[in-house]
Amino acid sequence: MEREIWETKGKSLVVGKLPTGCQLCIDGKKMVLFITGLCTAKCFYCPLSEKRRWKDVIYANERKITKIEEAIEEAKIMKAEGTGITGGDPLIVLPRTIKAIKLLKNEFGEEHHIHLYTNAIHLTREKAIKMKKAGLDELRIHPIRTRDIYKVAIGKKAKLTTGIEIPAIPGREEEIKRMLKKLEKLKADFININELEFSSTNALNLKMRGLKLKDGSITAVEGSEEEAIRILEWAAKNTNLNVHYCPSRLKDQVQLKNRLKRRALQIALKHEKITDEGLIIKGIIEVKEKISLNDVYNKILNKYKLSEEEIIINKSKRRIETSIETAVKIAKDKKLNKILNIFIIEEYPTDQRLEVTRTPLSK
Repeated sequence: MEREIWETKGKSLVVGKLPTGCQLCIDGKKMVLFITGLCTAKCFYCPLSEKRRWKDVIYANERKITKIEEAIEEAKIMKAEGTGITGGDPLIVLPRTIKAIKLLKNEFGEEHHIHLYTNAIHLTREKAIKMKKAGLDELRIHPIRTRDIYKVAIGKKAKLTTGIEIPAIPGREEEIKRMLKKLEKLKADFININELEFSSTNALNLKMRGLKLKDGSITAVEGSEEEAIRILEWAAKNTNLNVHYCPSRLKDQVQLKNRLKRRALQIALKHEKITDEGLIIKGIIEVKEKISLNDVYNKILNKYKLSEEEIIINKSKRRIETSIETAVKIAKDKKLNKILNIFIIEEYPTDQRLEVTRTPLSK
């Protein structure tokens, strides 16, 4: 009997049950812990940036860290309900990975859901058991060798929820169908199929293989979505597997946006507003001449009868910050305009507060 294909609130498609890790990701409730960029695989489609690929670096969301304890801080800031541990291959730095799992579980409790990605080249029964004992909930294997498909059995024996995560590479439909039949025998808990994406580091490799951008997208590969949907439809008729197709648009338009909003809600100050995209928008004031920021701050504070929560000095960026409404008022003041540059800016609610837009108000 053919099963129903249903749509998640993130507009991804599912046959059967959606993995718990994916449910939390769609809601933006998971911290992304990039535990290392080290990897023994050389996937031609690897999208990692030059800053991360094959480098032993750690990131908690977009924040570069040096200690796992800093990841706990980031998880607290965004009120994470789970963590996805990724790389590289986290098994290359297993002691670090185990430490991270233990710290997260100790800090946030057993309900804090943790899933981990690995190509399984280094996966053994002993390592799977260690990760399970540390508190790992879900294992996601990205097999680049046929024999690693069978390592699903290792995860299952360790009592981990275990599945496969692969990209939909145009032209490999039949190969993936055969893989799904093997996975059904292995009783895999789920299969995630991702839309293949272009990045700055894999673009040449993809183009050399004749792959192109999909019309209307700046990242998705032409034909990848269509292939993933055909596989999903086939799985609905021919297997009992839980299969999830995740389009590239879900990552930026849903998952990332929801995660940014979640962090922004925790860190936004009184003068800052949160946009629908999860960015922070506000007014900033920069001094043109060699005038004290404190003097300008006090003058504005008194003239516009503001509270100290409505206007602040950002010492690290050498500027004054306030609400959009106050910035617009100050921009109309001809005397202040002579000594000030006033802007409305949008920035990410991340550790570095990366600025994405700047609109001038002063002349």
